[in-house]
Amino acid sequence: MAMTNLGRAAPAGRTSIYIEGFSHKNPIPAACRVGPLLESGSVLGTDPATGKPAETIEAQCRFMLDNMRRIVEAGGGTVEDIVKVTVWMKDRTQRPALNVPWLEIFPDPEACPARHAIHAPELDMGKLIECSFTAYIA
Repeated sequence: MAMTNLGRAAPAGRTSIYIEGFSHKNPIPAACRVGPLLESGSVLGTDPATGKPAETIEAQCRFMLDNMRRIVEAGGGTVEDIVKVTVWMKDRTQRPALNVPWLEIFPDPEACPARHAIHAPELDMGKLIECSFTAYIA
C-alpha cells in the first residue's frame, strides 16, 4: 500500500485526478478514483482561463458541466460513465439555465444520470452553482 502524506496507508489503486485550469484552494484533487469508482469534489462553474466564476448563471452552468466532463475524462471515463450528479444552486428557480447545457451533454432521457438540485443560498464569492458527481468506469 502507498503511504499518504498523513502517514496512514492509502488504499491500493487510489488515484487523485487533477485537470488543467481547475483547482481547489485546499490541497485536494478534483476527483479520486479507486477501481471503477470515481468521486468528484466540488465542481465549480469557473472559467479555466481565469480560475474565476463566470458572471452569469448560464455561463457558470456551461463551465461547471464542461469541468465535470474534463474531470471524468482525466479519470479515464466519459460522461456516459456518470451515474449521479448533485447540484447546489443559490437560486433553484434558475434550473432552466442548467437544463439547456445538461440536455446537450445528456440528450437521451433513457440514458442520463440521476440529478438532484439543492437550494444553497450560502454559496458565496460569485458562485451561483456547483456540483459533485459519481462515475462508474468499467
